[in-house]
Amino acid sequence: MTGPVQEGECAVLIVGAGPTGLLLACLLARRGVAVRVLERRTAPTVSSRAIGLHPPALRALAELGLEREAVALGERIRVGRARCRDRDLGSMDFRRARRHRGFVLSLPQSRTEDLLIVRLTALAPVALSWGWEVRDLQDSPSAVTVTAQRSSGGAGTLHLRAGLVVGADGSRSRVRTLLGITAAGRDYPDAYLMGDLADPSGQESEREAVVHLESGGVVESFPLPGGRRRWVVHTGTSITDPTPAALVALVRERTGTVLDPATTTMLSAFTVRRRTARRLLSGRCVLLGDAAHEISPIGGQGITLAWLDALDLAPLLARHLAEDRSGVLQDDPAWRRAERRIRCRARLAGVVAATNTALGRPAGARVSALRALAVRGMLRTPLRRGLAWVYSMGWIRAG
Repeated sequence: MTGPVQEGECAVLIVGAGPTGLLLACLLARRGVAVRVLERRTAPTVSSRAIGLHPPALRALAELGLEREAVALGERIRVGRARCRDRDLGSMDFRRARRHRGFVLSLPQSRTEDLLIVRLTALAPVALSWGWEVRDLQDSPSAVTVTAQRSSGGAGTLHLRAGLVVGADGSRSRVRTLLGITAAGRDYPDAYLMGDLADPSGQESEREAVVHLESGGVVESFPLPGGRRRWVVHTGTSITDPTPAALVALVRERTGTVLDPATTTMLSAFTVRRRTARRLLSGRCVLLGDAAHEISPIGGQGITLAWLDALDLAPLLARHLAEDRSGVLQDDPAWRRAERRIRCRARLAGVVAATNTALGRPAGARVSALRALAVRGMLRTPLRRGLAWVYSMGWIRAG
C-alpha cells in the first residue's frame, strides 16, 4: 500500500530539521521566503547531544531575537582550565579574549532546537514537516522536484516543487548522495565515551570547563545547566556496549573525581572522522553544515560552524529568489565566493579540532610530562589570551 500522494510547492526546501536546518529556515522566514523543512525523524531531539554555542553562534541567535532566552537557559563557560595528575597547569579566560560575549554557552541541543522550532512555528506555522524521508531529487534550470515518503513504516508520498533545495541533513546526507557528490576525508584512530551526570561539586556561580591531560587519555568536563556536567573520556578503542559504570570508572581512575552513575541522563560512545564534500553547489541545490563538512566533535565547534554557513546562505537564497534567477548556482560569482568562505572556515575549524584530538591521545609517561609542561608554559604566559581567542572562535568576525 503506497498511501495518499500529496503535492506542494515552495521557494526553498530544506532537508533536515537539526539545529542548522531550523536556523536557516527561521532566517529565511524572517525575510518572507516561503520555506519548507522536511525531517526524517518523527519528533524533535530529546537527547542533549551537542552543547557548545560559541560567540558567533550567539550572533546568529541574536538575529532571531533568541540570544537572551538561550543565555538564560544555558550555562556560561567563561574559563577553561587544564590539569594533569591532579596539578593545575593554568587557565584561559574567554572574557579577556573578547570585548563582547566573552563566554562559550553550554546548552543541550534539544533545548536549542526547541527554541528554533518555537520561533519557526511563529514565523511560518506550516513550514516544518516531521516523518518524511527524501527518496528522489530531480534538478532542472528552473526548479527542483523532490519526492519524499513517510518514514518509520508510514504510508504516503510527497511531491514538492522547490525553487531551491538545501541539504542540511547531516554527515550521512541523503541529498548529497542523490546529487552524486562524494566526500573526501579520513578516519581518526580515536574513540571516546561521553556522558552527562550530576556535577559532584554542586551548582556554583562560576563553573569552569576542565581538561585533564592524562597519560591514559584526555578527560574533558563541561558544565551543563541544572547542576550537571558533561564528561568526555578518550577510551583508545571503540566501546560497543557503553555503560555509566565504565565512564565513572575511567573518570575516577584518571582524575580521582567520584561520580554517581545513577545520575546519568545521556551516554554515548563515538569515534572521530573528518569529511568534506567535494563541492557544495550542484544545480539549484546547496549543502551546508555536516552535509558539507564534518569535523572532529572534540572542541565542540560543529554547530557554530554550520550556523555560519546559514548566515552566509540566507541572504543569497533570498536574493536569488527575489531576482527570479534561473540556471545553476555555481554560475553565480556570489555563490562561488560563499562556497570558498565556507570551505576556508571548515579547514580552519578542522585544524583546531584535529589539534584538540591529537592533544588528548594516550601517551607514555615521558611524552605526557612534556605535553603538560608545554601546556603549562602556554597557559602561564600571554599566549593564553591567544588560545582563548582561538577556542572561542575569535578568528571569525562576530557582532
